[in-house]
Amino acid sequence: MGYKSMRECVLDLEKNGHLKRIKNEVDPDLEMAEIHRRFYDTGGPAILFENVKGSPFQAVSNLYGTFERTEFLFRKTLPKVQKVIELKAKPENFLKDPLRYLGAPFTALTGLPFKSLFGSPITWGETTIDQLPQIKSWKDDGGAFITLPQVFTLGPGETNLMKSNLGMYRIQLSGNDYIQNEEIGLHYQLHRGIGVHHTAYNKLDEEFKASIFVGGPPSHAFAAIMPLPEGLSELTFAGMLAGRRFRYTRRDGHVLSSDADFCITGTIIKNLKKREGPFGDHLGYYSLEHDFPVMKVDKVWHRKDAIWQFTVVGRPPQEDSSFGYLIHKMVKELTGSEFPGILEINAVDAAGVHPLLLAVGSERYMPFREKRPEEILIQANRILGSGQTSLAKFLFIADKGDYTDLTANDIPAFFTHMLERIDLSRDIHFQTKTTIDTLDYSGDSWNSGSKVIVASCGDKVRDLTKELPKSFKLSEGFSNPLFFQEGILVLEATKFTNLENASNQIAEFVQNLDSNDFESIPLIVIVDDSAFTVENVNNFVWVTFTRSNPSHDIYGIESYYENKHWCCKGAMIIDARIKPHHAPELIRDEMTNKKVDQLFKKGI
Repeated sequence: MGYKSMRECVLDLEKNGHLKRIKNEVDPDLEMAEIHRRFYDTGGPAILFENVKGSPFQAVSNLYGTFERTEFLFRKTLPKVQKVIELKAKPENFLKDPLRYLGAPFTALTGLPFKSLFGSPITWGETTIDQLPQIKSWKDDGGAFITLPQVFTLGPGETNLMKSNLGMYRIQLSGNDYIQNEEIGLHYQLHRGIGVHHTAYNKLDEEFKASIFVGGPPSHAFAAIMPLPEGLSELTFAGMLAGRRFRYTRRDGHVLSSDADFCITGTIIKNLKKREGPFGDHLGYYSLEHDFPVMKVDKVWHRKDAIWQFTVVGRPPQEDSSFGYLIHKMVKELTGSEFPGILEINAVDAAGVHPLLLAVGSERYMPFREKRPEEILIQANRILGSGQTSLAKFLFIADKGDYTDLTANDIPAFFTHMLERIDLSRDIHFQTKTTIDTLDYSGDSWNSGSKVIVASCGDKVRDLTKELPKSFKLSEGFSNPLFFQEGILVLEATKFTNLENASNQIAEFVQNLDSNDFESIPLIVIVDDSAFTVENVNNFVWVTFTRSNPSHDIYGIESYYENKHWCCKGAMIIDARIKPHHAPELIRDEMTNKKVDQLFKKGI
């Protein structure tokens, strides 16, 4: 069995050397976030803030701060859940090795929610929104936010918890035009289950009641972000990963998690939206102010020994990267059943997850003739037509073929494999005027942008190089050519002003280039700072894929159209400069840094 409460989890982490207590008073306005970042950056322990300024409650962060600690949290239950997932992917495994899977039915039973019979710890006391830790992570954030909320809703007239939705949707506690202690902001994005419920309630007179849980067993926050198939309750997964059924109670028409540390109940007001944000988000930029739904607060419940669980997001990797790591570890057995023919998917965390997705597929259709991307294009469109993966912006997919060492998790090697085989006149496929991630401001409007599929298969057709062609000359406005790796050239260019000027500038640059000279350099990336971009893999993927919109920012040497299909004879060029419409980059506050420096000198 796993943990029954957050307090039990914290004490276990402390016992095993995974937790640091901070007894001094710490300001939730920027200071706690900066302390968290320093612990995370150094692979440090989880942090228990015992004295939060302006709040009677303790707070914990960096719980999932390393992959090793995340596995430690679920060490007793993860192997059991993996066996259940294995059986879902391949039921015949039970007949092959029944002893291995004897406990699977009992694990599945923990997925059934359980109503508390003798009172509930969550109803021990009541408080108000302003008494909760008012954590602000970045200087220009619009107020205090809940960063690890579990938002619970049921559809109209529904009472069956197995048909509920539990999602992690950003909650703004203060700031903007929210009435203190009466209203909070609810930010949810595309392809979220709560949207289905919201749409249904808008057609009825029935109130749209919601509950927001914070804390509880660490599996509960994890379940709220788990990309489960529609119709499968997150409470099932929360119970199995906790090794303990999800406990709940009901008050005033609301469902409360008995195991949570806090529960905010209220009603989502129909047809009312208020400005939410800005918020320093997980792409490494601010998500800007936009109109989002408002929740009218009814009550704020808490348990006796309540601990406020939070995290700090920003340019990846951050603590939430462990969620992606654990998800991949658990569901890799399901990849083939969810995406037939796909052997591996890597939603690249360092690029903000959705901007860049790498996949390894399989060409099986035409074994009797020369290979070309066919089946892997079907597989790519399946990826772009399914749930969260539909938000991918750049999708690079390679045929596994006979290349036993090919993996989507070795990013430089994967790009090498792709670029050695890509046919630039055939293998680049655009989707324009479509939806992209809400937090990605590289598109032409909010939630709107483009996608590109880059596919490769077959034998190697070129050798890559890190040597510039002898005939290469920089046009005016370009400088500092550096190679990220063989076959990928990174160039600096003057500040981007508008699309017309950029197109003219790049057209002038490529007109003097011979496509034959770039046969061994099939990818050029234009950036604001080439030295920073090539410094490491994380910098390269973050700059290249968060700052470009495929339909607007991809060019080519000797580019042309063939029956509406875009092609080029020489290198593909990505303009990854910062654009005027992009959201600002997250920068740490200097004054807060100095304050935290002093706290660390005093032995925080």
